[in-house]
Amino acid sequence: MFRKKLSNSAKNIRVIVRLDIKGSNVVKPVMAEALKVVGNPRELARRYYKEGADELVYMDIVASLYNRNLDLEQLQKVTEGIFIPITVGGGIRSIGDINNALRAGADKVAINTYAINHPQFLRQAVETFGAQCIVLSVDAKKQANGQYEPYTDGGREKTGKEVVSWVKEAIKMGVGEVMVASIDREGTRKGFDLELAKSITAFSPVPVIVHGGAGSLDSIRRAIVEGSADAISASSIFHYKQYMIEEVKVFLSHARLNVRLS
Repeated sequence: MFRKKLSNSAKNIRVIVRLDIKGSNVVKPVMAEALKVVGNPRELARRYYKEGADELVYMDIVASLYNRNLDLEQLQKVTEGIFIPITVGGGIRSIGDINNALRAGADKVAINTYAINHPQFLRQAVETFGAQCIVLSVDAKKQANGQYEPYTDGGREKTGKEVVSWVKEAIKMGVGEVMVASIDREGTRKGFDLELAKSITAFSPVPVIVHGGAGSLDSIRRAIVEGSADAISASSIFHYKQYMIEEVKVFLSHARLNVRLS
């Protein structure tokens, strides 16, 4: 399966902000550990919406680990009044969970842990809600043999799978998008893992979002130009105001990449 290649100038590049949720707070993980509280989910979601984010990712990073569901009341408060797409993940284990998330304001649902343990669930979800609603979420870590392994439960549990073969399997199930996060780069601001990105964008017929490692403006450009990402997701650089969203977009526009400017 090969994707139809678009030139960098033809792609509609999205700049996405990710909110990692633990309880009532947005936290910032570093390599899936060292969680630091950075703000209130409702306040940050509104801030990024007003600043021009193309989309938001709302990820409850401990729901699967603790075998609990999303806090739908909190999710509804966060999504209220925000009119850009919001992808929601964490603790999704049933068609009912997806339906509840969508009713609470999500536009798309990201699935990781339950999908790895029950791959056919992805097909069922796509058949029920449509491919545009279902995102495969992958937390990947490079192994000693050079391959990447997907992890579950907020990047804590090994699966024994290999990322490329798992993503190919999920795409055959019909998912409409792939969001791949590098555990090794998360929170480091050392740049995206281009090798990981290219291993998926090389064949994926659906859009690929890359997350983990956004640092300099050029690191973002390289994820798009060299990694062939369709969208970048970042958190630290925005939470700590290293860059504003508009600043990132202007830089990408000057690099002749197609972004939505305010």
